[in-house]
Amino acid sequence: MNIYIVIPAHNEALLIPKTLTSLVNQTFLPKKIVVVNDNSTDSTEKVVRTFMDTYSFIEIVHSDSSEQHLPGSKVINAFYKGLDFLDDQYDIICKFDADLIFPDNYLENIVSHFSSNERIGMVGGFCYIKKKQNWILENLTNKDHIRGALKAYRKQCFSDIGGLKAAMGWDTVDELLAQYHNWEIKTDDSLMVKHLKPTGNTYDRKAKYKQGEAFYSIRYGFLITLIASVKLAVLKKQPHLIKDYLIGFIKACIQHKPYLISKQEGKFIRNLRWKKILNKVF
Repeated sequence: MNIYIVIPAHNEALLIPKTLTSLVNQTFLPKKIVVVNDNSTDSTEKVVRTFMDTYSFIEIVHSDSSEQHLPGSKVINAFYKGLDFLDDQYDIICKFDADLIFPDNYLENIVSHFSSNERIGMVGGFCYIKKKQNWILENLTNKDHIRGALKAYRKQCFSDIGGLKAAMGWDTVDELLAQYHNWEIKTDDSLMVKHLKPTGNTYDRKAKYKQGEAFYSIRYGFLITLIASVKLAVLKKQPHLIKDYLIGFIKACIQHKPYLISKQEGKFIRNLRWKKILNKVF
């Protein structure tokens, strides 16, 4: 299988060397890696070019997005800059963050999973963050969810879901739409990926209502949004976020923000969510 990897990077000069080093030392090498230098003001480009001097499958492209770090749209727009640069001769397309250290068998294992079942559309490991001297699971989601930092898609699945949505919540929408199109999601808890910059550490204050808006955009409805808001706030150990998420949801309703999915897809997603909620309760 041919693996293509796109890595959006904004001011990642200190961390991206570790990410690239872990990828060039894989037991199964990718065919292409494209780093999208997204309006960096540090030496990100220089660092990437030192890898390009040694590894012919690494390239760099440039994106001039806003410096404002809002979740969702910025990183996906950068991802598409990289995707547009690539040809379509891939079997697996990956969107990886620039602050990860992958175990050396990571790509070999995701290829194995894709090869084992033709209905698997997405595969991923788990992000771990460092607490004192220990690496612990970055426990922000269920273990059946692949974090946005390390997404890997089968080509046909990526096509069926219409690619990635340039909005917060894109890394939930992709999995829900994959299931809508009868694809399976595979997570592998043996693949421990070190996440050097925990999720949300660089988010702008203006992003605080974005999660609620994301719940609205995927047609959760108020009750599922309330449950999801409480759950996420508890996982983050920040109860005040419940109010922020609900305000974001209500604002999106009042402003009639556009949805990311169709009514039919929304009905499927709500049914899927209620099924999982009820299974946990009973």
